[in-house]
Amino acid sequence: MIKIVTDSTCDLPQEVIERLGITVVPCYVNFPDASYLDGVDLTRTEFYEKLPGCNPPPTTSAPAIGSFARVYQQLITEGANGVLSIHISPVLSGILNVAQLAAEAMETSLIQVFDPGQLSLGTGMVVEAAAEAAQNGQSLEEILKSITDVAQRTYTFAAANTLTYLQRSGRVSFIKAKLGSLLQIKPILEMNQGQVTTSAARTFSGSVQHLLKILASLGPLEKLAIVHTHAEDKVAELYQSSQQYFPDPEHFYTVDVTPVLGAHLGPGVVGFVAVTAKG
Repeated sequence: MIKIVTDSTCDLPQEVIERLGITVVPCYVNFPDASYLDGVDLTRTEFYEKLPGCNPPPTTSAPAIGSFARVYQQLITEGANGVLSIHISPVLSGILNVAQLAAEAMETSLIQVFDPGQLSLGTGMVVEAAAEAAQNGQSLEEILKSITDVAQRTYTFAAANTLTYLQRSGRVSFIKAKLGSLLQIKPILEMNQGQVTTSAARTFSGSVQHLLKILASLGPLEKLAIVHTHAEDKVAELYQSSQQYFPDPEHFYTVDVTPVLGAHLGPGVVGFVAVTAKG
């Protein structure tokens, strides 16, 4: 059976990870006083309690090459006849490159690394599709073909509450050209197939309306989820405004995004991850 590996930025619910036998390699969140394994040593609540007063701001780092290599070796030793490792886009993080180096060091064709061109639950949707295909007995080549299609149809788009945290983290440079340095605006980020596009609104209600326009423009959907960073109060409002777009209004993910991304985005982000229906 093919085994699926990802990292802790994928934001899949723990129940899904366990049910589909997905292996998650944790990233690091580094505060001045200590480094924490994402999702292991540090909960989301603990992270957001520490974040506002942290100076210098927290940083994040990828797992070591050895962490990936040990996981790959263990899965093969346990009988996997292939390993597919799926990670956040290299446009945003070095995690996939580390996984690729680990796979190359193993000197075997049994391990493949895949770039879904996504982040957060956008990556998670592709990982979930791969794990379901693996459980159905598909070969590595069949899974790769399937998830390439899913990745092309996956869109992540969200509105941040402020540019402050992006600026503090040093990750604001790729949107400065369009949005300038006006910290009072609400930046809106969109991602599909490794391409990041940006826009902005002056108010939270304006940013929600912009997100809804993007959602409406995608056409029929196969899946839709809500993502946020410690913003439960805004999730209900967002859902009420978008309920008509959910393919299954009774069953969908609402995910508080990993601190590895929250460190750069800050609290108050809300958005969607959508997989469009097959044409």
